[in-house]
Amino acid sequence: MKLVFAKENKDIFQAIKSGKKKVETRAFSPKYKKIEKGMTVTVTCDGESFDKMIGKVEVFKSVEALLQKYNPEDINPRLHTQEEVFAMYDSFTGYTEKIQQFGLIAFALE
Repeated sequence: MKLVFAKENKDIFQAIKSGKKKVETRAFSPKYKKIEKGMTVTVTCDGESFDKMIGKVEVFKSVEALLQKYNPEDINPRLHTQEEVFAMYDSFTGYTEKIQQFGLIAFALE
Protein backbone atom coordinates (compact mmCIF):
# COMPACT_ATOMS: atom_id res chain seq x y z
CA MET A 1 0.00 0.00 0.00
CA LYS A 2 1.15 3.55 -0.71
CA LEU A 3 0.70 6.62 1.44
CA VAL A 4 1.03 9.56 -0.91
CA PHE A 5 1.74 13.08 0.31
CA ALA A 6 1.35 16.20 -1.80
CA LYS A 7 4.46 18.28 -2.46
CA GLU A 8 3.20 20.99 -0.09
CA ASN A 9 3.21 18.39 2.71
CA LYS A 10 6.89 17.51 2.32
CA ASP A 11 7.45 18.50 5.97
CA ILE A 12 5.06 15.76 7.12
CA PHE A 13 6.77 13.28 4.79
CA GLN A 14 10.14 14.22 6.36
CA ALA A 15 8.69 13.99 9.88
CA ILE A 16 7.53 10.42 9.18
CA LYS A 17 10.90 9.55 7.66
CA SER A 18 12.80 10.88 10.69
CA GLY A 19 10.43 9.27 13.20
CA LYS A 20 9.16 12.58 14.62
CA LYS A 21 5.66 11.82 13.36
CA LYS A 22 4.71 8.61 15.10
CA VAL A 23 1.07 8.19 14.08
CA GLU A 24 -0.53 8.54 10.66
CA THR A 25 -4.28 9.06 10.43
CA ARG A 26 -6.66 8.78 7.51
CA ALA A 27 -10.42 8.76 7.15
CA PHE A 28 -11.33 5.08 7.50
CA SER A 29 -12.77 4.86 4.00
CA PRO A 30 -12.82 1.53 2.12
CA LYS A 31 -9.38 2.39 0.70
CA TYR A 32 -7.79 1.92 4.14
CA LYS A 33 -9.79 -1.09 5.41
CA LYS A 34 -6.94 -3.51 4.62
CA ILE A 35 -4.33 -1.78 6.78
CA GLU A 36 -3.12 -4.06 9.54
CA LYS A 37 -0.27 -4.48 11.99
CA GLY A 38 2.92 -5.81 10.41
CA MET A 39 2.12 -4.49 6.96
CA THR A 40 4.76 -2.45 5.14
CA VAL A 41 3.65 0.78 3.48
CA THR A 42 5.53 2.89 0.97
CA VAL A 43 5.46 6.58 1.87
CA THR A 44 5.86 8.87 -1.16
CA CYS A 45 6.19 12.59 -1.79
CA ASP A 46 7.53 14.54 -4.75
CA GLY A 47 9.38 11.60 -6.33
CA GLU A 48 10.96 10.40 -3.08
CA SER A 49 9.84 7.32 -1.16
CA PHE A 50 10.69 5.00 1.71
CA ASP A 51 9.07 2.04 3.47
CA LYS A 52 7.70 1.92 7.01
CA MET A 53 6.24 -0.95 8.99
CA ILE A 54 2.85 -0.49 10.58
CA GLY A 55 2.70 -1.18 14.28
CA LYS A 56 -0.50 -0.72 16.22
CA VAL A 57 -3.71 -0.02 14.26
CA GLU A 58 -6.79 1.56 15.83
CA VAL A 59 -10.09 2.92 14.52
CA PHE A 60 -11.80 5.91 16.13
CA LYS A 61 -15.33 7.23 15.59
CA SER A 62 -14.26 10.86 15.86
CA VAL A 63 -11.36 13.28 16.21
CA GLU A 64 -12.38 13.70 19.85
CA ALA A 65 -11.94 9.97 20.46
CA LEU A 66 -8.57 10.02 18.66
CA LEU A 67 -7.37 12.86 20.89
CA GLN A 68 -8.27 10.93 24.04
CA LYS A 69 -5.59 8.43 23.03
CA TYR A 70 -2.95 10.48 21.16
CA ASN A 71 -1.24 13.81 21.73
CA PRO A 72 -1.44 16.41 18.95
CA GLU A 73 2.35 16.15 18.43
CA ASP A 74 2.03 12.40 17.69
CA ILE A 75 -0.41 13.17 14.86
CA ASN A 76 1.50 16.18 13.52
CA PRO A 77 4.73 17.41 15.16
CA ARG A 78 3.83 21.03 14.34
CA LEU A 79 0.59 20.89 16.33
CA HIS A 80 0.37 21.36 20.08
CA THR A 81 -3.33 21.78 20.91
CA GLN A 82 -6.53 19.91 20.21
CA GLU A 83 -7.89 23.02 18.49
CA GLU A 84 -4.98 22.91 16.03
CA VAL A 85 -5.76 19.26 15.23
CA PHE A 86 -9.42 20.09 14.54
CA ALA A 87 -8.33 23.01 12.34
CA MET A 88 -5.93 20.76 10.41
CA TYR A 89 -8.65 18.21 9.58
CA ASP A 90 -11.10 21.03 8.72
CA SER A 91 -8.54 22.47 6.28
CA PHE A 92 -8.72 19.35 4.07
CA THR A 93 -11.63 19.74 1.64
CA GLY A 94 -14.44 17.34 2.51
CA TYR A 95 -12.42 15.62 5.23
CA THR A 96 -14.71 16.46 8.15
CA GLU A 97 -17.59 14.81 6.29
CA LYS A 98 -15.44 11.74 5.50
CA ILE A 99 -14.51 11.42 9.19
CA GLN A 100 -18.18 11.69 10.18
CA GLN A 101 -19.07 9.01 7.64
CA PHE A 102 -16.19 6.55 8.13
CA GLY A 103 -14.34 7.49 11.33
CA LEU A 104 -10.54 7.63 11.53
CA ILE A 105 -7.88 4.96 11.29
CA ALA A 106 -4.70 5.65 13.24
CA PHE A 107 -1.61 3.55 12.76
CA ALA A 108 1.76 3.73 14.42
CA LEU A 109 4.70 3.80 12.03
CA GLU A 110 7.84 1.95 13.08
